[in-house]
Amino acid sequence: MQTKNVIVLPYNPEWKNDFEEIKKELVNAIGDLIVCIEHVGSTSVEGLSAKPIIDIDVVISGYTVFDSIVRRLGAIGYIHVGDLGIKDREAFKYIDKPHLQRHHLYVCPQNSNELLRHTTFRDFLRNNPEAVKKYSKVKEEAAKLFPDNIDQYIEYKTPCIKELYLLCGLS
Repeated sequence: MQTKNVIVLPYNPEWKNDFEEIKKELVNAIGDLIVCIEHVGSTSVEGLSAKPIIDIDVVISGYTVFDSIVRRLGAIGYIHVGDLGIKDREAFKYIDKPHLQRHHLYVCPQNSNELLRHTTFRDFLRNNPEAVKKYSKVKEEAAKLFPDNIDQYIEYKTPCIKELYLLCGLS
């Protein structure tokens, strides 16, 4: 069991700006090596309650540039921690970034199933206000019920996510 404080907040329009600030730093370091940078996860959906952590997918054409990405991200304080069990989604942690909103950084090749899942779910939610209301409610309930247990929080919201995945063609 993983103990971790779970905080879910109502949507904050500042999350868009937070993403842009992080993106700017990333583009300065690796912009010539990448296809694009996607704001994914709950903070990328207007109106959706979320943990105040920006999820970012850096999209690369393929793994031929990956070693250079790791090196350059390392120079600005990011540490490659592997795929964490998810194929074609390389995770990075960081140190000493108090000027940026807390975030999760991933690097994915453009043909990654995980990237497709992130963008498909995000785009579905952006276009379905009723799904946003439903998912927000479930996330808020989960955070109230399990404020100190991220695993139970995730378990509680999983049935809702699975239902929404079916609606947007993911399984």
